[in-house]
Amino acid sequence: MSDRSAPRYTLIGTGIIALVVAMAAVLARPAHSEAEGSAARPANTLQSLAELDGKAPSRRQLNIQNWTTAEGARVLFVEARELPMFDLRVTFAAGSSQDGNTPGLATLTNAMLNEGVAGKDVTAIAEGFEGLGADFGNGSYRDMAVASLRSLSAKDKREPALKLFAEVTGKPTFPEDALKRIKNQLLAGFEYEKQNPGKIAGKALFSKLYGDHPYAQPSDGSAESVPGITLEQLRAFHAKAYTAGNAVIALVGDLSREEAEAVAAQVSAALPKGPALAAPAQPVEPKAGVTHIDFPSKQTHLMLAELGIDRQDPDWPALSLGNQILGGGAFGTRLMSEVREKRGLTYGVYSVFSPMQVRGPFMINLQTRAELSEGTLKLVRDILADYLKSGPTQQELDDAKRELAGSFPLSNASNASIVGQLGAIGFYNLPLTWLEDFMQQSQALTVDQVKAAMNKHLAADKLVIVTVGPKVPQQPLPAPTDKPSEQPLGVPEH
Repeated sequence: MSDRSAPRYTLIGTGIIALVVAMAAVLARPAHSEAEGSAARPANTLQSLAELDGKAPSRRQLNIQNWTTAEGARVLFVEARELPMFDLRVTFAAGSSQDGNTPGLATLTNAMLNEGVAGKDVTAIAEGFEGLGADFGNGSYRDMAVASLRSLSAKDKREPALKLFAEVTGKPTFPEDALKRIKNQLLAGFEYEKQNPGKIAGKALFSKLYGDHPYAQPSDGSAESVPGITLEQLRAFHAKAYTAGNAVIALVGDLSREEAEAVAAQVSAALPKGPALAAPAQPVEPKAGVTHIDFPSKQTHLMLAELGIDRQDPDWPALSLGNQILGGGAFGTRLMSEVREKRGLTYGVYSVFSPMQVRGPFMINLQTRAELSEGTLKLVRDILADYLKSGPTQQELDDAKRELAGSFPLSNASNASIVGQLGAIGFYNLPLTWLEDFMQQSQALTVDQVKAAMNKHLAADKLVIVTVGPKVPQQPLPAPTDKPSEQPLGVPEH
């Protein structure tokens, strides 16, 4: 089920994670006093390009506070007084990896949270939040499920918004008519996916990559599993997975420490009582190979993957930077340069690491004209093999570091972005200094360190590959040229 108010970071062959979950942005260390002098910059003023003079933009500095509620929920809090509002995000280890033998159970449970509480149906709940100037969001993914609230911080708005949020997350009634409606929405989505080669490729890829592991199942379940899910199963899953001990509460905004503690205590006390759920087991190495799925279209979708790393792997800074050079950025990456800019074979090609609770995927994704698909696939594999063999150049590494430093302010430009990152720090049990550590470690990396990390975790002969498109006679690839094509050959169809 799509997150209805917040960015989605599922992992079924799209831009991911986003994730979700990918945390390539970085934040600053805890706040400290301004430098001496009367010309200190106010917290949120704009900075001119002339003033930068080649230096990285100044960054918002944060003081991340943390504690644990009486019921066992971990809390991370950043006080931010610039706006009279706050953002709250509760992250549960309640994603589809906890579905067991019932794919779609986690998604349906999360989607039903705001469909009914005692005395209120879905319309009354929506009107309740709207009338307070508050916004509720929810979403379910492979590792986690979330519920979020944005509200004005004034007491007369904050308290009723929190009361309603606590009822929605802790005491949903799961009305039967709403379950039927949401099931029908999911089933309609499954029918649509049959006509979407990208969705077909993504589902097949995860099935091949993860085998019997919980990550192999689509987060939304399937047309076979969803109809049979019962209200009793939803209630049981909520009682088990939406407990305070299984939750991380992230807070950012116009609150004092005392007020933040009261907010967290109210939310934690409203949740069912229970411990944290165990993370899924590590997946086993899949069998490398190519799977083709016939589909009537002019394009062929190409998806290549292998198991990557979990979220706590110390090689993440090196892999993130190495992937940025390979295909994680926009124009100028190895993949974009060779596949689009020099040959015009696609509109876009990207690569991504998606670290999760256990080993998430490394993926390369693109589409191209069907008659050029085999040659394009070989080209992409050759680019990866060559990159692993040679590593990045010093210029590529310097450019990637500069781009990372330049994007620094965007990672904490809003309270909403900060609260999501706090939730990820808590959920994946990372140190409070992790974001600053990531930045410092990335800037200190050498070419040899990046090359070693990429080769430690990737191998060109271990790729699991899925292609979706028609079987047509193949043509040779156009020769590379320094003059970019006026019209790339691989025009997106979906």
